[in-house]
Amino acid sequence: MTRSQAVDPNVCGVTAVIAVIDGKWKTSLLWLLEAGPWRPAELRRRLPGLSEKVLTQALREMESDGLVHREVYDVLPLKTVYSLTDFGRRLSVALGPVSDLGHERLDRMAAERAGRVEQAGQAGRVERSIS
Repeated sequence: MTRSQAVDPNVCGVTAVIAVIDGKWKTSLLWLLEAGPWRPAELRRRLPGLSEKVLTQALREMESDGLVHREVYDVLPLKTVYSLTDFGRRLSVALGPVSDLGHERLDRMAAERAGRVEQAGQAGRVERSIS
């Protein structure tokens, strides 16, 4: 999916929204910012593995797409804070049911794995009792 799809008027609305949150870190950033404003260093601490470069790029894209607001305070050292815009909050709310479906899927997969492990354990006990 390309970012250009986010502004193409001839694309499906779902595709346009997915284009703005596409990427490894944007949904996690959206989720964190839902709780309130954050400074970039705080966001990095909350998301291990996220580099400063990728964080900056993701936040700039999210700002450009109208999801986040960047506030720079004129103090020394400079203080920058990111928060969700109204559109970002609406998107976050809209993604809530999608998140619920994702958790249901993860729970189902975990239960299926547990069932396979249990079946394998029972099969091993049966084989040992036959020999």
